[in-house]
Amino acid sequence: MPGLVFPSGSFVAYLFDCDGTIADSMPLHYQAWLEALAPHGCEFSGEDFYGWAGMPTDRIVERLNEKYGLRMPVAEVFAAKEAAYHRLIPTVRGVPEVVAALREAPPGVKRAVVSGSPRASVERTLEFLGLRGYIDEVVAAEDYARPKPAPDPFLEAARRLGVEPARCLVFEDATLGIQSAQAAGMPWVFVDPRALAAERG
Repeated sequence: MPGLVFPSGSFVAYLFDCDGTIADSMPLHYQAWLEALAPHGCEFSGEDFYGWAGMPTDRIVERLNEKYGLRMPVAEVFAAKEAAYHRLIPTVRGVPEVVAALREAPPGVKRAVVSGSPRASVERTLEFLGLRGYIDEVVAAEDYARPKPAPDPFLEAARRLGVEPARCLVFEDATLGIQSAQAAGMPWVFVDPRALAAERG
């Protein structure tokens, strides 16, 4: 696909991260975080937000507490952030090159979404983009013990699909996600929504 650099090889499964990969939703997640953190007077820099991309929501709250010496209630901030994102979902757009790769996967190629976000968030994003029917499996934050950069999320997707890890191709926008794919022994395609948008002009 134009704009995406595919590694050589024959693959029987495509594994897609959701936020920042299928969906150009990272700016919406950042807005949701700022809304949820504002009552607690907690900062969240863009550098940290994008650097921690792929980290589960509850772990991000814990990291912010550690960094700023706060005691924000994890469950409360988690719920507020997810509620804010759900309000913003109607404005989300897909990353065209990745959506095309998902919809136009070669015959017989299985497709899974592998995300660090809660299942409800992932499912709603996919439904809004009209993509849920193309997906064979969704692996979300509730489905594994160790999040990215551990290999567990992608290995769980391969297990559910019945595919050897080396025959899976991962699509990822985040460093933690690429590290997870590498740890799982899976080739990967790097997705940069801003660079792709610039290419499209």
